[in-house]
Amino acid sequence: MTTKTHARRRGGPGDVVRAVGLALAVTAVVKELRTPKENRTWHGVVLGFVPYELRPPTLTRFRERVWAPDDEHLIGPRVFGVGWTLNLGRLYALAREAADKD
Repeated sequence: MTTKTHARRRGGPGDVVRAVGLALAVTAVVKELRTPKENRTWHGVVLGFVPYELRPPTLTRFRERVWAPDDEHLIGPRVFGVGWTLNLGRLYALAREAADKD
């Protein structure tokens, strides 16, 4: 009798991405904790260009970053975490514009 097991490959590109993401998140937390308590915002950038958002997510922020069809940017800061997210609203608007031209 055999059972299928899905062994996780070690050392693949996913591991590198996770390690970099974790390092960036730790860097963001350390940056905030080194800032005087009264000046902490829990959002900003690390390494000069990677955005982070460590405040609890809100519906308003979700709409601004994930579903904003009128925003000119296709990619923006995440709702929570480190890095970028895709503005699905803008992607939808661009697809509609392209379909209307045909």
